[in-house]
Amino acid sequence: MSEQKPPAAGTPKKGVLFTIFLTVFIDLIGFSIIFPLFPAMLEYYRAKEETGGLFHALIGFLSSFSGTEEPIYLIVLFGGVLGSLYSTLQFLCAPLWGSLSDRIGRRPVLLVTITGIAVSYLLWFVSGSFALLVGARLLGGIASGNIAVATAAVADATTPQNRAKGMAIVGIAFGLGFTLGPAIGGALSLVDLTTLAPGLEPWGVNPFSAAAGGALLLSIVNLFWVARRFPETLTSEKRGTSRKYRTANLTKLFGRQEFAGVHRANIVYFIFFLAFSGMEFTLVFLAFERFAYEPVDNAWMFVFVGLLMALVQGGVVRRVVTRVGEKNLVLAGLALLLPGFVVTGLASTPGMLYGGLAFLAAGGAMATPCLSALVSLYTPANRQGEVLGVFRSLGALARAIGPVLACVLYWQFGSESPYLAGAVVLLIPLGVAFGLPQPREGSAVSSSPDSAA
Repeated sequence: MSEQKPPAAGTPKKGVLFTIFLTVFIDLIGFSIIFPLFPAMLEYYRAKEETGGLFHALIGFLSSFSGTEEPIYLIVLFGGVLGSLYSTLQFLCAPLWGSLSDRIGRRPVLLVTITGIAVSYLLWFVSGSFALLVGARLLGGIASGNIAVATAAVADATTPQNRAKGMAIVGIAFGLGFTLGPAIGGALSLVDLTTLAPGLEPWGVNPFSAAAGGALLLSIVNLFWVARRFPETLTSEKRGTSRKYRTANLTKLFGRQEFAGVHRANIVYFIFFLAFSGMEFTLVFLAFERFAYEPVDNAWMFVFVGLLMALVQGGVVRRVVTRVGEKNLVLAGLALLLPGFVVTGLASTPGMLYGGLAFLAAGGAMATPCLSALVSLYTPANRQGEVLGVFRSLGALARAIGPVLACVLYWQFGSESPYLAGAVVLLIPLGVAFGLPQPREGSAVSSSPDSAA
């Protein structure tokens, strides 16, 4: 397909923002649609595959690692491995896609990665074997690193004054995708294509193919929409040639950056998301253990959190950020997370649980888009994809590590421990965030090295 030119100055950018919203939304659906399916998938592959296959080898390893054969712990580990695998690959690939988009433009990279995501859903649709399912998740994790490119396109299409509002669009897509993904997965799990069309089973169609098919259709819609409606947002004169960041070297990710404020914001985001992702992953197990929540109850819980995040980002962040400032909203969001973690961890009634979730949703909705906006404002136009790729990569790394750490605490010290520990850990990014510099209007704060400790 021929490259589309960037819109002329003054051209409305709503079409660009909607396309980015759709892309991120479908990425998050792909990540979270599998959550409510984990227990049933575990039983399906355990019954289907012979001893000695990949699935049973993994289960044997997890049993020895956890020291238990209790189904609930194996389910947690099974989900954690697949979720961590997806996020680890996203972590490795986000800066690579972002840097590539800085050199050749956002549009071609989005087209390639969205195609990759669609193919991953197709593989899941026919994953009659556990090995093929793992392959599908591998490809999906690699391609979903395009969130860095989507974030950079928002930076291209917004002014510094409107940057936080544009990032809030990304945040809303995160919240809705993470909300509707499990809901879609739970609803489509009721549709067993092997019962409706038994002749498809030899082709690898399985009881969970309907969920994969739903995600595949959404990806195809997204691909055609980007191909037809998304203009290139990065002009040729703004394209850089940097190959500096490679995530295999963690010292580059966590080391000082050349633009003031970026290093400190990266630290805040990584530690905050480490705690937050651990909470997200263990939440359904806490609800099951304490309140005997069924999948439909968990779906409503995700809907509550996601819709509240979308309301806060769309109704609060977008309206007050120009008056209050991104840094102050980050501080407010992190402060709200503290009681959220404590109340959720100690919840003895469903009402108390939802009260804690309200704090968590509101705090996350403030902190995440404003941190993205700050990093973008600290960074010059020709380095947006690269630097925001590192930022998103750190988030993916946190999502890969956080659930594992939270599960270890859960097994060893009880269901409240990941939440109380998370509240203590959050004091670190809250303290570091006080030192975030105020961005200068229209450019990075400074070209000198970041002064964060």
